[in-house]
Amino acid sequence: MNLKDIQELIKFVAKSGATEVDLEIDNIKISIKSPAKKRRGVTEEPITVIQQAPAQAVVAPPVPAPIEPTKKEVEKQDENANYVTIKASMIGTFYRSSGSDKDAFVNVGDEIKTGSVICIIEAMKLFNEIESEISGKIVKVLVDDNTPVEFDQPLFLVDPS
Repeated sequence: MNLKDIQELIKFVAKSGATEVDLEIDNIKISIKSPAKKRRGVTEEPITVIQQAPAQAVVAPPVPAPIEPTKKEVEKQDENANYVTIKASMIGTFYRSSGSDKDAFVNVGDEIKTGSVICIIEAMKLFNEIESEISGKIVKVLVDDNTPVEFDQPLFLVDPS
């Protein structure tokens, strides 16, 4: 099949009104695609619909009064104000111990010193020991073992006194 035969084939397909023809002759594959022809006398124009909404006055929603914290919440905030929060230094999975059969690095009530290991955060299959940057007493563990943590997420509350 030469170029002249292919050109005649293209003209034939165009005149026939076919939109797609696939041919395979020997080891030659030919695919001819053309846009669909419009029917005579029919014009296809996009339809535009314009609707006008009636004018309405905009009324701002009422602003709720600020919620006063309860006495318990105020006491809890005052109590936590004395504590230092140890936060996650990376994203990963939080572990309280080095293995399921091992004791936790720290528990509530334990005294910690600067540089002591307090937990492990696994990130990309690397187990990173997290060391305390302060000395004090662990007051609360804020994260469950074997759970994902975000960067800067609070992990422990420590009483530095």
